[in-house]
Amino acid sequence: MRGPKGTNEIVIIGSDTLTVDAPAFQQAVEGLTAELAALVPEIIREGSLTNFYESQSETLVSADRQTTLIPLTMAGDFDDAADNIDRVVTVVNNAKGESGFQILITGQASVGRDFQEVSEEDLLNGEMFGVPIALVILLLVLGALVASLIPIVQAAVSIAVAMGAASLVGQAFELSFFVTNMITMIGLAVGIDYSLFIIARYREERRNGLEKSEAIGRAGATASRTVLFSGLTVVLALFGMLLIPSAVFISVGLGAILVVIASVLASLTLLPAILSLLGDRINSLSIPLIGRAQASFDETRRGGIWDRISQTVMGHAVLSLVLAGGLLLGLSVALLDINTGAAGVSSFPDGIESKQGFLILDEEFSAGEVTPAEIVIDGDIDSPAVQSGIDDLRAALEADGAFAEPRPLEVNSAGDLALLSVPVTGDATSTEAQDAVKRLREEYVPAAFAGLPATVLVSGDTAVNLDFFTMASESVPIVFSFVLSISFILLMVVFRSIIVPIKAIILNLLSVGATYGLLVLVFQKGVLNEVFGYQRTEVIEAWIPLFLFSVLFGLSMDYHVFLLSRIRERFDQTQDNAESVSFGIRSTGRLITGAALIMVSVFMAFSSGQLVSLQQMGFGLGVAVLLDATIVRIVLVPASMKLLGNWNWYLSPALSWLPDLRVEPSEMAAVPVRSDDD
Repeated sequence: MRGPKGTNEIVIIGSDTLTVDAPAFQQAVEGLTAELAALVPEIIREGSLTNFYESQSETLVSADRQTTLIPLTMAGDFDDAADNIDRVVTVVNNAKGESGFQILITGQASVGRDFQEVSEEDLLNGEMFGVPIALVILLLVLGALVASLIPIVQAAVSIAVAMGAASLVGQAFELSFFVTNMITMIGLAVGIDYSLFIIARYREERRNGLEKSEAIGRAGATASRTVLFSGLTVVLALFGMLLIPSAVFISVGLGAILVVIASVLASLTLLPAILSLLGDRINSLSIPLIGRAQASFDETRRGGIWDRISQTVMGHAVLSLVLAGGLLLGLSVALLDINTGAAGVSSFPDGIESKQGFLILDEEFSAGEVTPAEIVIDGDIDSPAVQSGIDDLRAALEADGAFAEPRPLEVNSAGDLALLSVPVTGDATSTEAQDAVKRLREEYVPAAFAGLPATVLVSGDTAVNLDFFTMASESVPIVFSFVLSISFILLMVVFRSIIVPIKAIILNLLSVGATYGLLVLVFQKGVLNEVFGYQRTEVIEAWIPLFLFSVLFGLSMDYHVFLLSRIRERFDQTQDNAESVSFGIRSTGRLITGAALIMVSVFMAFSSGQLVSLQQMGFGLGVAVLLDATIVRIVLVPASMKLLGNWNWYLSPALSWLPDLRVEPSEMAAVPVRSDDD
């Protein structure tokens, strides 16, 4: 059987003044066909290339006869088509300048090519805007140029290492090109954050009078340990993505895992080496005023904006919980209207040629010509019963306006396998196309082949999309259960508390729900989407919710672990819960805020791209981090910890066998709390 092994492509030739009956039109079409024929059979599948003048098929001509099609199928498999489509596009582009006609190409491989090019452009733009903004924030937080450049360098090294590791994995397993976007985006965010936490702790210990080597060791025993646990939490949460049998989920999950591991390793090895080499020169090129303020910062001294915020929140703990929790719950309500799917080629930027070709194809012919439903029939094709079933199926398809005329039946040489291709109207990801394929699977095929000795399966782009959406939906309980269980166990071990992980999970679910709600409001409902420069779409990309859940649960633990580590460290010294919470907020407030702003700026820079999938991903990550570092960490955490008191650190005696991974109280002398009057 000669079923399509590669991808379907359509070359579209049109004129504003001539019809296909004009000699010049025929000459242009036949000339381009001859150029394309030179690519048969290496690039274009033999027997698939044709035109109106060869076939005399009126289906290849528009109603006004001013547009015609040259259909072809790429040789080899999908990977071969992706590798070779440039050769076909080059031939088409060369013909544009010579003929004077409007010539476009669209199809599975050409759309994929344009998608990748736009994705790479968005990646570059994200880097160009994200890195400078991150550097400015680092200068404000650290107050010195040398100290601010170190996190950028570490992030770059981590990204390079992760890219190399992904390349090695890609030699054995197929990875989506989204892996590069994921590595760069997550690498910039966590690589900068991890080094920021350690550098800040090192400088703090130097201000407290420790020698360089002792300060590095102290930072390693505290901040570096926190980074290790934070990174471990992120990695384990991201492992939920690997449980989904899809190249997209596995690729983005693997890319994020690799770069987080690389960032943690760089924080534990490269960064201490840099600190040892630079010593106090890390404070070189200090920024006036900012540098002096950072150098004189004393986390043991009460006062300042973060101390006032924590005291106010804890002084009105119940009200703070009700207002902040109510806000997040209110934002989460829109989640009830979420509609997952795929935006498809129709969401591409208007200047993309494959989109222009798709729109012409959809208007003048049928966009389903390049993404037909592929109906595979396994049985004795020549038997009267099976033939009757095929005829009944054809009749049902012809009566359904969502399908174009079925193509001729293709049968293999053994006569026991057949392929019936039928174009589906509209974008392969559209609701109309999905509903049509559902009817084909659930109504037409069962009715036509009921009781017949044949197995009939429906494939094609739309069917694959439907299966992907179903798989993503069915994976939700698996991924959620895995991530929540792992997060609970890890936090329980790190903080030797049952209350801390339960509270962390509840708060993170609130921020994730609010993020989902904002995605729906901005992208589906169009609330302020034009202000942000985002496209309004009917759907949220099917992979986005699961991806955001895994990534956000991991990233949010960065701040949670960092904040609670300082609170627990102080509580072990003083046994004063309220003062420990206040100490944790004021000692980490500027760092958590700076780190969050860095993440938000990086994610929002990537969301400014042209692809709606990247817009949704970047916006979702940026908003979630912003909510997490402000409403959750600055309001909900201190308010809940104030109300719970010493119960925050409750661990059942039955779990006393758990390893104690805290910084031991005996390792540090209690530091007295100083007020502004001291």
